Amino acid sequence: MEDSNVIKLPVTKEPAAQRKRPGAPEPTPGSEAKRRLSNVQRLAALRETDGSVRLLEELLFGAEDQLLHRLVEQEDEEQTVAVSVEAGDEESGESEAEEAARVQEQPSSRAAWVDNDDELEEEVDMKHRYRRDLMKGDAESVMNKQKLQQRMREQFQKSMGGTPLWAESSAEKKKKKRRRRAADEDDEEEEEEEDDLIRRTGNFVASSESLTGGILRMKKCSNANSARPSEDRLTSVQFHPSAQVVMTAGLDQSISLFQVDGKTNPKIQSVHLDRFPIHRAQFSRDGDMLIATSLKNKMFYLYDMMEGRVTPVHTVRGLNEARVKEFSVCPDGGALLLTGTSGYLHLLTLKTKEVVRSMKINGNVSGVAFSNDGSKVFANSEEGEVYVWDMRSSRCVNRFTDDGCVRGTSIAASPNGRYLACGSQSGVVNLYTQDSCLNSANPKPVKAVMNLLTSATSLTFNPTSEILAIASRAEDEAVRLLHLSSLSVFSNFPVSKRKIVHRTFCIDFSPHSGFFALANNKGHAPLYRLLHYKTF
Repeated sequence: MEDSNVIKLPVTKEPAAQRKRPGAPEPTPGSEAKRRLSNVQRLAALRETDGSVRLLEELLFGAEDQLLHRLVEQEDEEQTVAVSVEAGDEESGESEAEEAARVQEQPSSRAAWVDNDDELEEEVDMKHRYRRDLMKGDAESVMNKQKLQQRMREQFQKSMGGTPLWAESSAEKKKKKRRRRAADEDDEEEEEEEDDLIRRTGNFVASSESLTGGILRMKKCSNANSARPSEDRLTSVQFHPSAQVVMTAGLDQSISLFQVDGKTNPKIQSVHLDRFPIHRAQFSRDGDMLIATSLKNKMFYLYDMMEGRVTPVHTVRGLNEARVKEFSVCPDGGALLLTGTSGYLHLLTLKTKEVVRSMKINGNVSGVAFSNDGSKVFANSEEGEVYVWDMRSSRCVNRFTDDGCVRGTSIAASPNGRYLACGSQSGVVNLYTQDSCLNSANPKPVKAVMNLLTSATSLTFNPTSEILAIASRAEDEAVRLLHLSSLSVFSNFPVSKRKIVHRTFCIDFSPHSGFFALANNKGHAPLYRLLHYKTF
């Protein structure tokens, strides 16, 4: 029984699925050709049966030969139009270029503050409170407009630090470009000179004009040990006597060799000496061997670079010293002069590793320097006295007191045999002639260099005896270069406000003064190219 309370919903019939019309079959190339052929045949039959169709075609398209002629003319016209469009583009480009050239040839546009009315001759009262500052004297109480305009322009440029870029004329811009181009050419010439220098051998000696004072032409290069910076303080830096090589050594217990090219300075070799912080390292005279001493050790090392052999020298026969710290290589190359305690100097032969003779001065030795021929040795004492010894006879031939010196710290002799420099704890460096030091008991210095405020701990002459380098390890940037001909310090070194040199422990010049290097407390060896000298 059906429930009467139930409302019946209308029954919806599902719509029948719409049938898709079958699409036209894709024509094949063969069927398409057949269809076109049948259409042409029908049209031809219609034309033959009905003359009105033919008449309509001739009215619309003309006869067949006329239609073909018209189609050929249409193609020619399209080609002609395309050629004319391209020619028009070229002409428009040329016209734009000519227009730009005419604009450039035209005189520069007037400045923004120029007014045509200003060209009129008119006197201006300069005593007005707005123009009073432009006066340079009472005679300029009245000024014409043109002069006032020039004065205001000068005042504006002065306040702006020069002519601003937006106010520069085209002529001024061209001058600046020419100056920049000339500067670039100068830089390229300097780089070519440097490359030419690197290609030369160290033994090549070229003639050079005498060095002038005032400004020393130099260029900062990459650090000599940039390929391997030291992890601790550098104590020694020296150029090889015949090769383009520089050596660095320090408290990181290693000796490193670098090829000097001024750009990357690639590392050649490093030698590590276990538990041996290096106090001093130096090449032998022929450059085949390296000698290294430490701080608190009697032993020292000999490194044969030709064979790559490191030889420790534990004991030296005839040497009664607790440590071997300071030494100098004798000019003959076969011996070392060791600095001992209590004023002793010991001559040690490298062949037999024994002491052949000893010399003694009063007080402790603070520095040693050989004459250029090696026949004399100058020893500076901490008490401020200088002793001159004859190396052949081991006899003291002269002794004098360094003028004004309380405590001596360093000494150096020039390679040309002319000068002797003595440094003191006060920073004063006295420059003597070697002749007076050999013959006088009280020589007077030809120059007292007072540019340092701390102890002068390093003195080095360059190989041409034109520059004396003075340095102190007690203060940053305490390095000066003295021009010996004029006895004046070069004013442009150190030049940078940013610290580069730091505290210098050693300084050296390359064999022909082309480069100058320092060893500092940061583990770096700053390298400079001295542009006056053309060879390494």
